[in-house]
Amino acid sequence: MTYKNKLHSAKERNIRSESRTMTPEEQNFMRKIEAEEKIEPKDWMPEAYRKNLIRQISQHAHSEVIGMQPEGNWITRAPSLRRKAVLLSKVQDEAGHGLYLYSAAETLGISRSEMIEQLQTGKAKYSSIFNYPTLTWADVAAIGWLVDGAAIVNQVSLQRTSYGPYSRGMIRICKEESFHQRQGYEAMLALAKGSPEQKAMAQDALNRFYWPALMMFGPHDSESAHSQKSMEWKIKRETNDDLRQKFIDQTVKQIEVLGLEHPDQNLKWNEERGHYDSSDLNWDEFWSVINGNGHCNRQRIEHHVAAHEEGEWVRDAIAAYNEKKRAKQAQNAA
Repeated sequence: MTYKNKLHSAKERNIRSESRTMTPEEQNFMRKIEAEEKIEPKDWMPEAYRKNLIRQISQHAHSEVIGMQPEGNWITRAPSLRRKAVLLSKVQDEAGHGLYLYSAAETLGISRSEMIEQLQTGKAKYSSIFNYPTLTWADVAAIGWLVDGAAIVNQVSLQRTSYGPYSRGMIRICKEESFHQRQGYEAMLALAKGSPEQKAMAQDALNRFYWPALMMFGPHDSESAHSQKSMEWKIKRETNDDLRQKFIDQTVKQIEVLGLEHPDQNLKWNEERGHYDSSDLNWDEFWSVINGNGHCNRQRIEHHVAAHEEGEWVRDAIAAYNEKKRAKQAQNAA
């Protein structure tokens, strides 16, 4: 029995056993979930559902913001004015995605300052891929192609997530991520079809970023602490392993078009499954990076803390302006 079938069977058993003890609020909540109705901020929801959403959405927001760093490092070193303008626009988009997601999380009763504190103190996680360094321009292309490509695979299904603000935010984010993925692949194609040195650079970037990109989908479903409940509540619509398989399958042809060697020497088409069989990941590396021991974990957080502190005067100025504006409006109203 597959993980998805086990999850479905467990879900049916849970519904039967819980239906006798659920409160009217819980029953109405599950009715909406099963009917594909969106849960909105003012609707009743289980506390565990709210906490699960805060964890996932804030982690997603942190990933967008921290993800600006490895690419932003190359804005002044882009090989042409066109590449520089495209990369600048892309990094700016990522900042916007972070803002959409922080705003969605705030509808669940957590403040922006709380989420930032959790990030900076290590209580909250972000995608492990951003703890790898960008050593060459080809790495920037690989991030656009592979990292944003993996994000799209995951985020397309999140457009149908059960929480309304998160779902609506993902619709716009996915449109922009599609552009990011295309520009990354176009940059990778230019390198792969360029000089021997450029092609070697592209191959090196593919070799280093392919495996971390697969790790973006998280641990195996059997080892995920949140997958079962997230699937039951339709926060997630597809499992980690199913999403990872989709990404593996779609990148095979893309690598062929680039004329590069696939990093997975054990990759083989499985006619019976209708998917590619692939090597297992280095899960020791995954957990090491998740737990703060990646190449750039400390650097990423230190940079975020420094930028946040340097921007404090801007936040103070905005707060003072808004207070002055409210006072003036109150005076005029009187």
